[in-house]
Amino acid sequence: MAEPLINITGVTHAYKTQSGPLPVLAGLDVEVPEGGFAAVVGPSGCGKSTLTKLIAGLMKPDGGEVRVHGEPVKGPRSNVGMAFQNPVLLEWRSILKNVLLPLEIVHSPLSKAEQEARARRLLALVGLEGFEEKRPSELSGGMRQRASLCRALIHQPEVLILDEPFGALDAFTREDLWQIMHEVKKEEPFTGVLITHDLREAIFLADEVFVLSGRPARTQYRMTVPIEGPRDIDHLYTPEAAEMLNILRHQIEVAQGRAPAEAS
Repeated sequence: MAEPLINITGVTHAYKTQSGPLPVLAGLDVEVPEGGFAAVVGPSGCGKSTLTKLIAGLMKPDGGEVRVHGEPVKGPRSNVGMAFQNPVLLEWRSILKNVLLPLEIVHSPLSKAEQEARARRLLALVGLEGFEEKRPSELSGGMRQRASLCRALIHQPEVLILDEPFGALDAFTREDLWQIMHEVKKEEPFTGVLITHDLREAIFLADEVFVLSGRPARTQYRMTVPIEGPRDIDHLYTPEAAEMLNILRHQIEVAQGRAPAEAS
């Protein structure tokens, strides 16, 4: 059996503080196959964002291994795209220029004309055609997040990390962007890791959901999402989705110490 594209095994990590080490991760195991999409959920402060930094090579684990394509991650990787809750768009640049920004840092085999054509195609894919020359302040929160997603994808990353990118948006806009994410993934294949507090978001977007325990965190539970074929929001209102949500809610309560480990 082929090794997963992302393979995190027995990872431990502690932050250094004035009062001594602060353990965050203790025995974390996560794997994502090539082209797969994993969601990571758990109580606040359980190390979900730390996990994204380890995958991106922005920090090293104290123990265990983080491997991509079977090779240990030893430093920042140019084939990783990242999008966060705050889009962090540069106000003095147009939306088009914001999307193109990573290509000023990461080498691209595309010509300038091809880069711009790609940026325009991505913006059209997420519904921002005609807004290329607008400034971020002229766009709604949901539109800015769409632009942020295009920026994360502009250099054709192999791995896309999404750290609560839709958390600050209203429910309607979030659902709209979830659907767009599925369309984007069909057109722009990537291996995805989503950090989220929204369990509905997790089961709608992901193939597998990993539940982390409290601090220091370990992998407490792993759920395969058995939704085949194209997904639409109606999937979230089925008995199967309700059952998955109940299981995940219970596992979160276990992680918080508010419920016994056995099924409720």
